Amino acid sequence: MASATDTVRPERTKAPRARPTQRLDDLVGESPLRVRSPESSTARRRARVKWRHVFPSRLTTRLLAVNLLALAIVAGGVFYLDQYERGLTEERISAMVTQADIVAAALGETAVPQDPMLPQAMDPALGRKLLQRLVRPLQTRARLYDQGGRLVADSRRLAGGGTQVRWYELGPPRSPGLLDTLFDDLSAYLDQWRRAGLPLYSEFPTRNGHLYPEVHRALLGEGAAFERVTLDGQKILSVAVPVQRFKQVVGALLLTSGTEIIEIRVRQVREAILQLSLLAFGITVLLSFYLASTVARPIRRLAESAELVAGGRGRSAGIPDLSARQDEIGDLSVSLGRMTSALYQRIDAIEGFAADVAHEIKNPLSSMRSAADTISRVNDPQAREELLAILREDIKRMDRLISDISAASRIDAELLRAETAPVDLSALLSALVDIHVSTAKPGAPRMELVTGLSEPIIVEGIEDRLVQVFRNLIENAISFSPPGGLITVSLGRRADSVVISVEDEGPGLPPGKTEAIFDRFYSERPAGEKFGTHSGLGLSISKQIVDAHGGTISATNRGDGQTGARFTIRLPI
Repeated sequence: MASATDTVRPERTKAPRARPTQRLDDLVGESPLRVRSPESSTARRRARVKWRHVFPSRLTTRLLAVNLLALAIVAGGVFYLDQYERGLTEERISAMVTQADIVAAALGETAVPQDPMLPQAMDPALGRKLLQRLVRPLQTRARLYDQGGRLVADSRRLAGGGTQVRWYELGPPRSPGLLDTLFDDLSAYLDQWRRAGLPLYSEFPTRNGHLYPEVHRALLGEGAAFERVTLDGQKILSVAVPVQRFKQVVGALLLTSGTEIIEIRVRQVREAILQLSLLAFGITVLLSFYLASTVARPIRRLAESAELVAGGRGRSAGIPDLSARQDEIGDLSVSLGRMTSALYQRIDAIEGFAADVAHEIKNPLSSMRSAADTISRVNDPQAREELLAILREDIKRMDRLISDISAASRIDAELLRAETAPVDLSALLSALVDIHVSTAKPGAPRMELVTGLSEPIIVEGIEDRLVQVFRNLIENAISFSPPGGLITVSLGRRADSVVISVEDEGPGLPPGKTEAIFDRFYSERPAGEKFGTHSGLGLSISKQIVDAHGGTISATNRGDGQTGARFTIRLPI
């Protein structure tokens, strides 16, 4: 027993498929155009995959770039510690102002006559002696100017004999390496670049204090601080305050100091940050490579397996199973594995379908060839007419077979492209039964719908294709039912699925054929039916549609002493 489009035919044996062996050049001749073959593209892809084993993958490079970019920005910040250096500079200037105020107050109280009736002028000798003793602990250069701006004392002339002694605080001795040299050169260049806008510091041989703006302002009674830079790039801080006695300006005190200590502190901070950055750099590189190995390497394995599949040699190897990772890459491997399995199943189905089609077409072709060869040798008009009738029937059979094959080959693509929608099975089956009852001829099988449900049964599906399935089953039941027999269409619900069954009172299914009847081109037709009326694809198409909807279809005999067949469909709600 089979569908309403099945065919009765003698027992057949499938002929082996013939593979084409004729080359394209033999058919169209030598062509001046060179066609790029798929094998060459596959070879190039494999070559790219091979070179990826030698060089880091793009994913690894991107991970390194992203992880190191932020670290590089932080590491680059060690050369731009402007805020930290500005804080140290302001702190140093504030300390120099405090020191200058203390020294100036001491000079005003000691180096100026105590009697307010005497001229309030600073004693140069006493001022030099007092300045020498006061500035020694300050570690700064101090210069004292009188009311006219003339230099009275300079702390660099410690012995008083004109000998000038310069002293600086040196850092600990070290042997600079290549990295230290590069670091020093880069730091010096950046410091010089940042100090490019500062005014130039100069020593004036005339010893006129008015040449210094801060001293000039101090002689006018206002304190001032300046930042300058020497010719060799050293930064100089200077602070000038007035020396006063009873609110009268009797001189000016100028303190100057280099920024060697500040530069040493900034360098120490830079080195500390740089060391931490280098440590973080190494850890980041190692972690990036580890992350890349856990991401890029399995993806590369999946890509290589996909290349084998694309080249037609991946069936034996398969897609690596990375589901144990329990992450997105594991999900990807599972999805690729399922996709590959579905692809090979589709390929096997296409190959089997092509073989079945070739076999089914050969039968009418053989009959047509025999009739065509015989008709040329027959002179009897009646015999020729019979042979022509055979040819016409075979042509009709061939046309019907090709139409059914074309519909079967399109059904899969249409199921993939079509969008599902809610389908009311109760209304659909009721409409099909009503159509049969209203169009049934006298003596035709009776049909009834049995359902004990008071509410509609809704499933997600493609309504036209589901109608095709139910019509195939109903027509199949009609073709095997005796005159006046009863066909029962039942609709019920079981947990989370809906069950539809179609029963007839025909002879039932042959033993052992409950699964074979869903094969393509299977035929088990009622006695007396004209040969070639059906192609044997009806039940196969029905099973294909039901499978695409996530359901199942099965066939059994009714049993319990009742004759007939029962087809059952289960669809998820």
